[in-house]
Amino acid sequence: MDVRTMCLGLLVKQEATGYEIKKAITNGHASIFYDASLGAIYPALNRLTEDGLVTCEELSQDKRPDKKVYRITTKGMNTFEMALLQPPTADKFRSDFLAAMFFCGQMPESRLVEILDEREEFHADRLAALKELEQESQSVGETFLTRYAMMYHASNVQFLKENRYLLEADQNEDDNAEAVQ
Repeated sequence: MDVRTMCLGLLVKQEATGYEIKKAITNGHASIFYDASLGAIYPALNRLTEDGLVTCEELSQDKRPDKKVYRITTKGMNTFEMALLQPPTADKFRSDFLAAMFFCGQMPESRLVEILDEREEFHADRLAALKELEQESQSVGETFLTRYAMMYHASNVQFLKENRYLLEADQNEDDNAEAVQ
């Protein structure tokens, strides 16, 4: 989903400033599946405004710059609904962790163990945070999304616990082969 469509979707839920949209993407349920910077959000909001898909109201604030509050229009709602009718594209998956594991034979065993420990801790921490986020779910979609992410992180923790020996054993074999030479 492109950033414009994501902004429309969040504005369907409620009016918001660009900062509030960023906060929803960073800290809310959307953080489970989406990431966008303010550098992408504000140009998207400007374009949505130009295209008549959202309105922007500037509210003055004491001792602060004016606040721009965005609201979705009927045209924006129709555009968002049409976007939801399109089949989702295939998920794109990129992982620095898996890239490091692909090349783990070229790293010291101590670094491999450290990376595996850090990754397991990351998934365990994320799982705990998601359990808290689930309590804030206000729709069936948010509950489904949160549980999906919880299963993802729980299975990662389990997989790492059960399979790290494969990499560590391979690393020990490499260390033994180097010692013989």
